[in-house]
Amino acid sequence: MQPVLSCPRLRAALIDLDGTMIDTANDFTAGLNGMLAQLDAAPTSREEVIRYVGKGSEHLIRSVLAPRFKAHLAEARFAEALSIYQEEYARINGQQTQLYPDVEAGLIALREAGLQLACVTNKPHRFAIQLLEQYGLTHYFNVVLGGDSVPRKKPDPLPMLTACAVLHVAPEATVAIGDSENDALAGRAAGMATLTVPYGYNHGAPVQAIKSDGIVATLLEAAKAIAAHHTSL
Repeated sequence: MQPVLSCPRLRAALIDLDGTMIDTANDFTAGLNGMLAQLDAAPTSREEVIRYVGKGSEHLIRSVLAPRFKAHLAEARFAEALSIYQEEYARINGQQTQLYPDVEAGLIALREAGLQLACVTNKPHRFAIQLLEQYGLTHYFNVVLGGDSVPRKKPDPLPMLTACAVLHVAPEATVAIGDSENDALAGRAAGMATLTVPYGYNHGAPVQAIKSDGIVATLLEAAKAIAAHHTSL
């Protein structure tokens, strides 16, 4: 569906990272397989991993362990698995990633439309910063919040509200842009407009099932939709 923005003039955009700006699924898969090998467990695949991405590292680990261990063993080995995974991911972060089309052009256009930008992700902050630096995107953002930056992760609205507070922008003058239901749920709960890109992960579910203010093909298309909305006010 085409975006239908009924909000006032937008002053900020909160943009997700994994599946929205950067395709990181192969990195996740490699890091998880390094972990699973050390646990003597069967490897995972990109297709399986995509179903779990977006709710933070803890959820990712628990989801991968669940079909490979009995429940009590999965819980008993969770802390060990998480520690191993973080070491593995730190070693390979960014090595098998790819920037999605029109991301940088979209960030430039969003800034030109007068918006402040924040990257709000459930990825650990240090990994998010490393990726943004790898692709030369860090300077576009006034703030970067990771899954460990505040006490609760998306779909809780706290990360979105925290970003608004840092930017000194009201939630109703903000748009959340992401690839998953988590992003839309967090944005709506915070009182924001929401836009969805169709090429990410969304836990393996169709993007059309997400309740948002519209699907935009790229971040550049999001910027164009926002500029058109501003013109119509």
